[in-house]
Amino acid sequence: MTTVTRDDIEAKLVEIQDALTEQAEGARSRAVPVGIAALVLLVLLAYVLGRRKGKKQTTIVEIRRV
Repeated sequence: MTTVTRDDIEAKLVEIQDALTEQAEGARSRAVPVGIAALVLLVLLAYVLGRRKGKKQTTIVEIRRV
């Protein structure tokens, strides 16, 4: 039977922390471009829908000369 020392526990925790930090950085590097693309898409969608609604509600003024 082997004994577990404080150094063993600390080494394992450091190893786990390094792995988690690496995964978090990888996820962050992928999330930023996806977030920017979603924001651009949202702005374009708002523009297109607003433009369409503005065309529907445009008042037409008819001028007649008598």
